[in-house]
Amino acid sequence: MATTSAPVYPANMPIPFDLFVSKKHRALPRGVLGFADSSGNIVFKVNRQDSKSSFSHAKAILLDSAGNPLISLYPHNDGSWQGFKGDDGDKDLIFKVQRVLTKFTRTELEVFLVSENQGQGELTCDFKVIGCHFQRSCTIYKGDSIVAQTSLMHKLRKICVSRSKFRLTMFPSLEDPSLVVALVVIFLFSGPKKFQVLDKIPISI
Repeated sequence: MATTSAPVYPANMPIPFDLFVSKKHRALPRGVLGFADSSGNIVFKVNRQDSKSSFSHAKAILLDSAGNPLISLYPHNDGSWQGFKGDDGDKDLIFKVQRVLTKFTRTELEVFLVSENQGQGELTCDFKVIGCHFQRSCTIYKGDSIVAQTSLMHKLRKICVSRSKFRLTMFPSLEDPSLVVALVVIFLFSGPKKFQVLDKIPISI
């Protein structure tokens, strides 16, 4: 009897690991952002919902393949974000994200882990996310090391490249994959709003 393979969870992989990001996965309702492995199995997905807390915007919840909440993401008016463990936005703060630059061609975010900054007077940046929202391209750095990168799905002999699906490559590290995915989600949602009308336009190469 044939069995269905479970999604591969990319924890502590010794080689780079790709996830494919889209809002058009067959296993998910249309419009739900999903992260699938090379076999098409959903590894992570993102639900957006209205927040009833003191936060001013809708929150995004990163879920695993079974629908268990991993990280809740809350945006603020100043462009900053906070990530909390699970689905409880008032407890277990994991990280804070500050937007330091947002332009059409470049977005820069600085990430501060709560566990690494406890008891320190001045916050120390633990990760940086730098890229171009329009091209679905970003790189996540820890110091001088590259933790992960996103890129469009370029194909030979194809002039236009769709931006509705792109690749997330995670490189070997000890970082929690759910944290990496959460930072990619924040990057996607932190793009310049005045340019989001262009999001469905393919890129010509």
